[in-house]
Amino acid sequence: MILAVNTTTRQFGLALMDMRGTVLAEYIILPKEKNFGGFMPAVNALMEYVNVGMEEIQTIAVAIGPGSFTGMRVGLAMAKGMTQGLNIPLIGVSSLEALARQVLYVNYPVCPIIDSRKGEVFTALFHWSDDDEMIRIREDTCLRIEDLASMVTETTIVLGNDFNRQSPLIKEALGAEAVLAQAHLWNLRASAVGTLGLKRFLAQDFDDAQDLVPIYLRPPDIRPNPYASQSAKSGGQ
Repeated sequence: MILAVNTTTRQFGLALMDMRGTVLAEYIILPKEKNFGGFMPAVNALMEYVNVGMEEIQTIAVAIGPGSFTGMRVGLAMAKGMTQGLNIPLIGVSSLEALARQVLYVNYPVCPIIDSRKGEVFTALFHWSDDDEMIRIREDTCLRIEDLASMVTETTIVLGNDFNRQSPLIKEALGAEAVLAQAHLWNLRASAVGTLGLKRFLAQDFDDAQDLVPIYLRPPDIRPNPYASQSAKSGGQ
């Protein structure tokens, strides 16, 4: 049994899959507020619904970004804690590759997009090979949606994590080069993370929980402490 986790987007997700890749149960949750307070209760509920005990989990696959800084840390910390407690392997998965894999076996490049901040997005380019393997053709990058034309230069299938908001902006930026994936694919599903994780599990390709870190493409948006100068003037009192 594999537990797959995505907290890198606002829609966080969980999936339980067997070792043949069959999805036994899956959640996609879009909280009204930007927080992950319902995350652990969702894990417990998912396992209860399908009557799976912790001892049946053989590995955890977790999306490690790029994506939400807070979300990446929450998901990875939870996955590390569970794998260490259960003494099972941990597998970190690229959020963008997992999202791209939701568009199956097409003859065009696939461009996945995940929101960043300040009007930017995380993105990359992939292509399916003749033997149905997904090949990366452009490394992860962070740019503004209006600058997508600098990397998308041919007909490309595009999908993101917010169809209603992102799709018109993508069409404006790319015009006829953008073929929008169907709207129901525009959420990163935990089962897509699990599919990548399962492939690595079967190959015995695990990550070291001590060394695995989120994929950061830019530094966090840390605002200066407004009280710092006042504290310095008063000697820290």
